[in-house]
This record gives sequence, C-alpha cells and structure tokens, in this order.
Amino acid sequence: MSVFAVARNAFLESIRQPVFVVLLVVGILALVLNVNLAAFAFEDDSKLLIDLGLSTLFIVGILLAAFNATGVLSKEIESKTVLTVVSKPVSRAALVIGKYLGVAAAIALGFWVLAAVFLLAVRHRVQAGVRMEDTFDLPVLVFSLLFGGLALLVAGLANYLYRRPFPSTFAVSLAVALTAALGIVWCVSRDWAFQDPRVEWDPQLMIALGLVFEAVLVLAAVAIAASTRLGQVMTLAVCLGVFLVGLVSEYFLGTVVAAPADAQSPSSFVRLVAWPLYAAIPNLQFFWSADALTQGNPMTIGYFAAVSLYAALVVGAVISLAVLLFQHRDVG
Repeated sequence: MSVFAVARNAFLESIRQPVFVVLLVVGILALVLNVNLAAFAFEDDSKLLIDLGLSTLFIVGILLAAFNATGVLSKEIESKTVLTVVSKPVSRAALVIGKYLGVAAAIALGFWVLAAVFLLAVRHRVQAGVRMEDTFDLPVLVFSLLFGGLALLVAGLANYLYRRPFPSTFAVSLAVALTAALGIVWCVSRDWAFQDPRVEWDPQLMIALGLVFEAVLVLAAVAIAASTRLGQVMTLAVCLGVFLVGLVSEYFLGTVVAAPADAQSPSSFVRLVAWPLYAAIPNLQFFWSADALTQGNPMTIGYFAAVSLYAALVVGAVISLAVLLFQHRDVG
C-alpha cells in the first residue's frame, strides 16, 4: 500500500505544479497553430499537420516528464523533506517506484488533454478553400471553445469558492471537458448532421499516439533516475540528451551492429563498443511512427505489442537503476 500512497501523493503534487498547466496551455496553443502552419505544405496538408502534431506531443511530453520528476523527487531531496518519508516504514525502492507511477499518471492526464486537442485539430483540417465551410469546422470550434471555457470556469469557481488548487482542478476539468467535446464532434459532421463516430476513428493514428505516449513514459523513467542524483537543470539536460541520442542511435549505432562481416564492415573493436551502447540507449525511433503514418505504411497490432513490450522492459531497467542510485543517496 505504501507504493500506491506515494504514487497518489506524487500524482497530486505533479498536477498542482503551475508549470504543469503552463506546459498544457503552451502545448494546446502550439497544436492550434499547427493547423495554420500546415497550410504552407506544397503537397498534402494533413500529413504535415499530423507530423507537427505528433512532434508537439513528443516535445511537450518530455518537458512534462522532466519537470514533474524533478518536482516530486529532486526538490524533495534538496529540501530534505524526503527524509520524513524514508524514516518511516517506506522502503527507498517503494518511494522511487511510487514517484514514477505518480508522475506517469500525471503525464497520462496531460497527454490525453493534448491528444484530444490534436484529434480535434486533425478533424478540423487545414483550410481547403475560401468559403466559410472550407475554412472552419464550426462544430469543432463551437464545442471546443464551449467546453474549454466551461473547464476554465469550473476551475476558477472551485478555487474562489472552495480554495481548490487551480492548476490541478483546471487540468482534470479540461481533460473531462475535451473528452466530451471530442465525443460530440465525432458524432456531428462539418455541416451539423449526425454521423457514425467511427467515421472519425483512425486506428493508425491511435497507434501512433500510443507509441508517442510510451516514449514519453520511457523518458519519464529516465527523468526519475536522473532526479535521484541531479537537480532540475541537469535532469532536463539528461532528458534532452537521451531524447536526441535515442532518435539517432539506430542510424549511428544500429547500422554498425547490424553491418555484415566483410572487409568494408566496421572492425570487431568498433562493434564491441557500439553493441552495449546500442543496447543501453533507448531507441526512440521505434516509437516514432509519423513517417510511416504520413507515407501510408500501415502499422500492425503486432508491431504495437512488440514496441510496448520493449517500452516496458526499458522502463523496468531504468527504474531498477533509479532504485540502485537512490539506495545509497544521502538524504539527511
């Protein structure tokens, strides 16, 4: 039970941070602006919109992971408040695992808010003409603004009348409101006629969203591991470094490891050095499916399951490393 108690506290602490709401608002604005930016594509606007949207989700997800991890762990270590927890019958392993679960739950909440906005933006599409019905998807605009404003009103009233924390109340209210808006919009066509919601359902797009979310969870584990020894700035730097290296590891290390044994292939020493690096660094290319999605290459459930298993193994390994790093950390 101690793990779930720590996880619940970490979740509430994460969504109550002002930076959590700030990143959500920045991500929402970026996703909305992507609709206009995608209009400058020379070919298929919708492909660029999807590419920009997934990239936005990836980057904002990394920032959420890094800031939440440092907020719930490294700051507690620096302020010595974590000493009151480990001095009780709560093991350090349970503390680290609970912190990760809480951060992962907070990231899931924030990611769903951004994913809902992304799906609404995909439904809205890029301007296709000069007529009103070609320029704007009125059901998307009406229900998004209506429910978004309602979430803001609920959070404001809860803060004013009941002293509820505004960031956490707004985040939860926004998740519920945008879910309702998305459900209604999927049942209404652009010309305000009822339609089967399955018309808007794109399994390939949902798989792509799931893969990006799993990549963010992997980086959240990296952020928790880094937070056991480093401060906020260095944790952000580590997350950024793993993100950049993970995107190019397949090209620079994977090709070396998979090269055939001939005269033109890398030497045995180079392979010996490249193999452990390639195995240790999370390969984020597995999670990035925007290229396959925009090029019309279908992703199967089998591929999603294989990548999900890989993500679970990486998260387990990184969290195990985090537990080892925190075992002998002086918190007094």
